[in-house]
Amino acid sequence: MLQSIHRFQDVHVHAAAIGAWKQTYAQISAGKLESSLMQLSTRRCHAFRERINKRVVQHGEAPRDQICFAFPIAAPGAAHVQGREADDKSILFLQGGEEFMFHMPMDTDLLSLTFDRDLFEEHLHQMPDPDRIVALLKQPVIKVPPKGLRACRERLLTLFSHAMLQFDDGPRQADMPSVQTLQREQALESSLLGELLGLLSTPDCDPVRQMSTTRSYIVEKLHRQTIVDAANVPSIFEVCQRLQVSRRTVQNSFQTVAETTPLNYLRCVRLNGVRRELLSTTHQEASIGDIASRWGFFHLSHFAEDYQALFGELPSQTARRAPQKIFQ
Repeated sequence: MLQSIHRFQDVHVHAAAIGAWKQTYAQISAGKLESSLMQLSTRRCHAFRERINKRVVQHGEAPRDQICFAFPIAAPGAAHVQGREADDKSILFLQGGEEFMFHMPMDTDLLSLTFDRDLFEEHLHQMPDPDRIVALLKQPVIKVPPKGLRACRERLLTLFSHAMLQFDDGPRQADMPSVQTLQREQALESSLLGELLGLLSTPDCDPVRQMSTTRSYIVEKLHRQTIVDAANVPSIFEVCQRLQVSRRTVQNSFQTVAETTPLNYLRCVRLNGVRRELLSTTHQEASIGDIASRWGFFHLSHFAEDYQALFGELPSQTARRAPQKIFQ
């Protein structure tokens, strides 16, 4: 069993530390970011708890051949997951390999559980009504009874916390875990799945599928377009023409989903793109100006002001990747 606990002051470093997930995080609300990440992995399960003090949009792909759940522990405000509104009375669900986009409010606290598909299906078919659970899992946001959810969430957090305090019993071969470790891992996997499937088996779980909203569609379409062609972000007027919607509709969409304006949101997405490149390249590989221009920032003084306002530091103060030393 592998455990780790980290604290971060950069959302991109935080995202990169989450094992097995192909994803990027983008900070949307301004100011110094603080986050924590606790995670553990068994052979067939990965669990992590993350807390982030800023509004963040998460975009990526769920691990393939896995079944993925997330429980908002605290979400002071509405989150938007796959175009649906979610809160701390919901369970979030993704199939392995599924592309996702999560808009998470400030001070989100989230517990995520990911299981090998074979392990999940093995436990699923032991339940009295597996077909009903399968029907629930056709939606990314599952509404469950608040009282049952609170109790289940507390038990899951207790299991997670206790597992984080356990340590492997001495050094061993990586491919030959001890019998004691295997038994402990299997017990944890079974306990987590038992709690999860027990909650999904309750008759009050809402099987009605919530449809993706037009407002989320507008925000996510422009987000993806900005990532693909950051140097040519369309104006609001052009957006309205392309989508055949009013300016008010565009403004309201971003305010509802991301609690900001379209201009600020798309600027933040591009600033985060710059920051990711700064963190992953050396001074020799790319200058600040070159990276900024690739993301559509052509006035460096204005760019530096916007960057500092969002991240609390100038681009020149962001740590670059150290050059690799070549030994003769």
